[in-house]
Amino acid sequence: MKSKDIIAIGIVFSFLNMNFLPAFAIADSELNKADKKAQIKKEKMLKHRFKRNKKYDDSYKCEYVNLDFWNGFNDENLNNYINLAIKNNYDLKMATLNVDEFYQATRIQFANELPQAGLGFSPAYAKVLNQSADWMFAFPMIINYEADIFLKNRDKTRSSKKLYEGSKFDERAAYISIASAVGTVYFNLVKLNDVIEKQEEIVKLRKQIYEIMLESNREGLVSTSDTVKANKAYVNGTSQLIEYKKQRTKLLNQLAVLVGDSPENTGSYKISKLSDIKYSKEIPTEIPSEIIINRPDYLKSEKMLEKYGIDIRVAKKEFLPSINLSGLALFLSQSGGSGLFSSGNGIYALAAAAMLPVFTGGKRIANLRLKKVQYDKALENYHKTNLIAIQEVNDALITVQRDNEKLNEHKKQLKLETEDFGYTQQRYNHGIISKLDLLQKQENLLSVNQLLSSTTADCYVDYISLYKATGSKI
Repeated sequence: MKSKDIIAIGIVFSFLNMNFLPAFAIADSELNKADKKAQIKKEKMLKHRFKRNKKYDDSYKCEYVNLDFWNGFNDENLNNYINLAIKNNYDLKMATLNVDEFYQATRIQFANELPQAGLGFSPAYAKVLNQSADWMFAFPMIINYEADIFLKNRDKTRSSKKLYEGSKFDERAAYISIASAVGTVYFNLVKLNDVIEKQEEIVKLRKQIYEIMLESNREGLVSTSDTVKANKAYVNGTSQLIEYKKQRTKLLNQLAVLVGDSPENTGSYKISKLSDIKYSKEIPTEIPSEIIINRPDYLKSEKMLEKYGIDIRVAKKEFLPSINLSGLALFLSQSGGSGLFSSGNGIYALAAAAMLPVFTGGKRIANLRLKKVQYDKALENYHKTNLIAIQEVNDALITVQRDNEKLNEHKKQLKLETEDFGYTQQRYNHGIISKLDLLQKQENLLSVNQLLSSTTADCYVDYISLYKATGSKI
């Protein structure tokens, strides 16, 4: 072998193990520019989804949450918070980025199915035997390709794609969950506003009752024990009012986080009155099985089952030989020599190799058994998910049914209490009963109104639970 050939081969091997690590020094004055570019870079990072799908837009997010269901409440404020959550909620942004992450992982795996080519430039200053030292320049071109005749790499790509498809179902589940959380928090706020309004009236009544009892006690008409009881009722009502307001503040803070806003801005949040909200659509009493099997968690469990099935096939193919094809073109020239890319300065090689691992310490057998175990776990999770879906839908249906029945009974109770208060008011106007009796009946009426408000809002929350249990397909 000529000395020139020896040097060429040495340059090739040194080039294959060479890492180019450029270093950049960033002055403090450049940091502000970097901060300004950060937001632009973030936006560009998300826009790659448009590149891979020209028809891509945000409409799929609205399909996830089924805006038609939320429009059924005829509440503009609620719709506004749902839309804000879709756009600004950070959990949803992370769910979308997770989809992109799995998509890129799939592309990386797909790259293993394609030939890998590399170009380089390697200068060297060498002295061989009795020759004088001189500069030499090499321009290697290397191509490697694993012939996928057993479709092992293709199956690995299919397996990775199942993870990507499963992540899209996770994204859909996240949107449904966040929309449900927004709706639940909102209706609890609606309920608390109404309850607080009536509780403030109850506290005023109890204060009047206590003052009347106190005056009557001074005149010897009412016992001290009854006066203390009236005072206790007044204090307990005030304490309950404080608790309701505390809960409202906490719920407003939760709503702010859900819509991607600062809790400091909750003072400007608009919450509709309970009396202005009427759900105009019909709530089903039965749910067909087609809706249950379209839940995102159910669909993801199917994808995971398919993925581990593919992984078993890949594990079996690991027992087969791998066939690699390699090509090399190297152009080598000394300083002052002929042209770098002339035929006289070129070295060309084409090689093929079939490798079959003979002994790996049981690694391949253990890997195959591992994949089978993972498949069995995915199968059990698939069955469990199916049962949980049926349970959640049935639980939501029975809750809606029973709470609606309870709501109807509370409406009847309110009607009777209203009639009773009307008769009490007539007796008071005729001087038959005292003002104290009238105030106590008025407090009872307000308490029943509170109960009705709470049950009405709970029914709306039940609708949201059914919405979530059906994967938004109610």
